[in-house]
Amino acid sequence: MANTNTHISETEPIVVAMSGGVDSSVAAALAKKNGSNVVGVTLKLYDEKKVKGSKTCCSGSDILDAKKIANNITIPHYVLDYEKIFRENVIEPFIKEYNSGRTPIPCINCNEKVKFLDLIDFAKNLNAKSLVTGHYIKKVKMDDEWALYVPSDEKRDQSYFLFTIKKTDLEFLEFPLGEYNKDEIRELAFNLNFHLHDKADSQDICFIPTGDYKAFLNKQNKNYSKGDVVDTNGNVLDHHNGIHNFTIGQRRGLGVSGPKPLYVKEIDPSNNRVIVAEKEHIKSKVIQVENINYLSEIEDKLIKVRVRSSGKFLDAEISKSNDSSAKIKLIESETAVSPGQACVFYREDINGMRLLGGGWIKSTN
Repeated sequence: MANTNTHISETEPIVVAMSGGVDSSVAAALAKKNGSNVVGVTLKLYDEKKVKGSKTCCSGSDILDAKKIANNITIPHYVLDYEKIFRENVIEPFIKEYNSGRTPIPCINCNEKVKFLDLIDFAKNLNAKSLVTGHYIKKVKMDDEWALYVPSDEKRDQSYFLFTIKKTDLEFLEFPLGEYNKDEIRELAFNLNFHLHDKADSQDICFIPTGDYKAFLNKQNKNYSKGDVVDTNGNVLDHHNGIHNFTIGQRRGLGVSGPKPLYVKEIDPSNNRVIVAEKEHIKSKVIQVENINYLSEIEDKLIKVRVRSSGKFLDAEISKSNDSSAKIKLIESETAVSPGQACVFYREDINGMRLLGGGWIKSTN
């Protein structure tokens, strides 16, 4: 197990974040092709015994896979114990957000507060030339500044999860997979004789191996409070076993019915209530966004936004309240926009769909 006092023999190495998957493995190989001084780093984020057999990233078997690839391409490899950092910055906020009636995105928190914060600091402490990752996103020089764009493989686009990257870090970060599609990456891995060329992509929340986040939350919330499920007029329709079991737009598992299907419209933590309504009443046109990170100046109010990772680009108008908050007015209403999720900003130009930044959804109406 390595730590930040690790000594690297050569100066200005290229540090590659290796998760043990095919993408970061090929990213490491491409980095090695472009420079002899490459160092692989894998983060140990939790007890690997808890994730055996899961389709997550950074488990014990993934660490071994990363080490095998590092040996294959003959680069040094180090494992950093970030278990405490991960728990404090990802797992605990995940639980807290659900208990507050919000729907968190742990992958964004992990990118912001672990991979692109502590890992950047670690790489810079080694006097590294750059930090390379296997994310699917393009980095392009535009008007004398670095910009991020939706990658060539739009189905693998990870820009939604990367809006928290700091503009000042773009010079230091490299994303070599932006011009490739997934089939090409697997073919490269096969031609390099990587044993994981056909390894399945990670799918679950990494610290919840079963994928059952409700069971995880119920285990963490043994002292939950029961409450009411009500309609928009306050009429009690049923009771619930904790607001952490619900998300905006949820239909299944409500235990209530009406002339038309009912969905979760709002979660009211102050009164411990879940408010349900018919589908036409869970649409939003105005989104209040906070804790915004800008990757580019937004001069024109007309932008495109995403309110979920695989969602479509929505036409919108942004009105800044201050440097860290704004009101987003959608041109057309969107269903089930949830506080706690991200609202990510884009604009299309000659290079494609550019990532402008984004923030966290505070409220909607």
